Amino acid sequence: MSDGATARGSATEREEARKIAEGLEHLSGFGNEHSSEAVPGALPVGRNSPQRAPLGLYAEQLSGSAFTEPRAHNRRSWLYRIRPSAAHPAFTRTGNGALRSAPFTQTVPDPNRLRWNPLPEPAEDTDFLAGLWTLGGNGDVTQRSGMAVHLYHANASMRRVFSSADGELLIVPERGGLLLRTEFGMLHAEPGHIALIPRGVRFRVELLDETARGYVCENYGAPFRLPDLGPIGANGLANARDFRAPVAAYEDVEGPVEVVNKFCGNLWSATYDHSPLDVVAWHGNHVPYAYDLRRFNVMGTISYDHPDPSIFTVLTSPSDTPGLAGVDFVVFAPRWLVGEDTFRPPYFHRNVMSEYMGLIEGAYDAKAAGEGGFVPGGGSLHNMMSAHGPDRETFDRASAAELRPQRIDDGLAFMFETRWPVSLTPQAARAEHLQQGYDDVWQGLERHFRPLH
Repeated sequence: MSDGATARGSATEREEARKIAEGLEHLSGFGNEHSSEAVPGALPVGRNSPQRAPLGLYAEQLSGSAFTEPRAHNRRSWLYRIRPSAAHPAFTRTGNGALRSAPFTQTVPDPNRLRWNPLPEPAEDTDFLAGLWTLGGNGDVTQRSGMAVHLYHANASMRRVFSSADGELLIVPERGGLLLRTEFGMLHAEPGHIALIPRGVRFRVELLDETARGYVCENYGAPFRLPDLGPIGANGLANARDFRAPVAAYEDVEGPVEVVNKFCGNLWSATYDHSPLDVVAWHGNHVPYAYDLRRFNVMGTISYDHPDPSIFTVLTSPSDTPGLAGVDFVVFAPRWLVGEDTFRPPYFHRNVMSEYMGLIEGAYDAKAAGEGGFVPGGGSLHNMMSAHGPDRETFDRASAAELRPQRIDDGLAFMFETRWPVSLTPQAARAEHLQQGYDDVWQGLERHFRPLH
């Protein structure tokens, strides 16, 4: 991987990036057939690939799905760019840093409950790509199945451009805002937001603050989509209109630009003689987007019992088995708890699915926070059938609480839930920030059984 010479991060540059981020316009909707042009007349009318594209541009299709997938699930966009993507030199292997990919076979899958503190502060001049650190995952990138859990920490903006041919990248900032410059235009993501970069889309991450930290789910399988609502009806959960896609904004830059491609688990680098973020106009539905998690329309009980956490699903990547996700993205957003005669925190549970949970801010209502607890930037892993649930302190408090309407608004947690066990990377299994004694949080749960006779 390239050294600090690829990064930039002066206060002036951050201020300029923040002004741009805060003034961005967006297109509204999820999975829409959007269209956008940075220069009037750049989009052809009535056809995708005319003999001569407008304004001397090159027409190019970017396919995120097979040509023959059903129309409802077909992902593709047409790009009208200054140079075609084919105009580049050969790629050569470069170092992967702390980034790893499936299959994860260097450690034995671990049934134990595990929890990590946040990543330590990065070395000087660490950009988003250099700051990616893989915790683990499942599946196989060469088979386009499974997922990986990455974390990132950075203190410098990128000069280079990155893309993943292996999967789409769901970015969950926990500290520090991001300006994402993509082939389709620019997106702004702060803590409490998510941003999704589709498979194969090139982008650059610029920091809006001195440091940035967060989580990334690399989804190797079917693209994320909104879950079906079933008996909920037509509205609720994540509303499609709240997703923000970029408007076209191109870079017309001549000169050397490093472009890094993640392909079948490894990083490959080439030096272009121009910026590949040179798309002047585009239309289609294979596009990046951002979403404010606080706009999630939470559903919940208004009578009794705690609903299954699937009710908090924002996005799902379906598998070949209906209802069994390759990966779900779930958010525990601000909400009211009003259940009567109900233990209100999440219940004790063993699950056929595997759960990686992270914390964006505040505290999670099933875990005590504070030093050595579940803190923002940290994460926990409960692999399939690993028993978990509220810790002793939470259980005691919730069991004795007066059941008045209660507003949960001091925390924002999320979960990557997946159909297969998450195997750790060696660096995650041996990390200094792996908490020792996590099992102790359930110690002291007393016997309360009182036989009637």
